[in-house]
Amino acid sequence: MQITATELKMNMGKYLAMAGKQDIYITKNGRTVARLTSPSADRVAMLDSLVGIARGADMTLDDIRKERLENT
Repeated sequence: MQITATELKMNMGKYLAMAGKQDIYITKNGRTVARLTSPSADRVAMLDSLVGIARGADMTLDDIRKERLENT
């Protein structure tokens, strides 16, 4: 969802409640200046980015490091 900074100021409580369910992008003068999001959403995104790094239990730390560097 995208809203203006003025709309956020006028209805802060409403958007704080909504931020738990979806990201809210705040614009000022037509440009996105901020994102209001749930802290738990960041944890889920981080976990998703880490899944698949170590495919097998028999991988060494060097194998994991090498694979991670190849994927960046």
